[in-house]
Amino acid sequence: MATSFATVTPSTRRFPLDMSFPMPQVADRRLRVVPSPAHALSAHAVAVEIQSPLDKFMPGKSRREYQPGEAVFSQGDQAGAVFYIQSGSVKLTVVSSSGKEATIAHLPVGSFFGEACMAGELLRDASASALQASTILRIDKSVMQDLLGREPEFARQFRSHLLTRNIRMQADLVDHLFNSSEKRLARLLMLMANFGQDTKPIPVIAKISQETLADMIGTTRSRVSFFLNRFRTLGYIDYNCGGMVIHNSLINIVLHE
Repeated sequence: MATSFATVTPSTRRFPLDMSFPMPQVADRRLRVVPSPAHALSAHAVAVEIQSPLDKFMPGKSRREYQPGEAVFSQGDQAGAVFYIQSGSVKLTVVSSSGKEATIAHLPVGSFFGEACMAGELLRDASASALQASTILRIDKSVMQDLLGREPEFARQFRSHLLTRNIRMQADLVDHLFNSSEKRLARLLMLMANFGQDTKPIPVIAKISQETLADMIGTTRSRVSFFLNRFRTLGYIDYNCGGMVIHNSLINIVLHE
């Protein structure tokens, strides 16, 4: 279930500025253009409903600042809490028995992670680390269970988050099975820039290494470098002091047969 990186600026080529661009299903190349204001309002309401109960003081909840690369938890740690990203972004990785590491998810602001403990997980099956300076809430399992029991709207939004994450993971799997590494990279960059999400595209996304991007799409760093240079030549991306600038015309790579 999706967070180098990206600054989103309008492209002058094909699409009006006041439109959002839902990412197409990887097996369905049709693109639907949906006006964004209603979605932005809905996303704001969701953020308020999620954040409001978490803002209340309660034992078993703590907030901490993390620096880029700092571990939140490691694979094999005791699993007894759920985490929520108030700002920044987090990377989830797994290490095989042979020592090979793979990045399995990039989580943007507003994401929960570590929620498998709610289903009985005793030990973490993945590691989580900050991709950029991040503010993260830690919520003890018992406190989370209490919140879900007495805050119906919070519980509804949490369930929605889990379902959305599951759908995203299925789409990522299909993407890996059937799309080229170039399309997978273009899709990943657009998702990281919040194209196709309920919230507005993110103006500036923190930097991410080409190695991490390569891990996330299942290719080599040299191939990622080649594709990024090609995207820049075609005018789909650019760079500034803040990182990578993603233009909405990058959707052409995703839709190209």
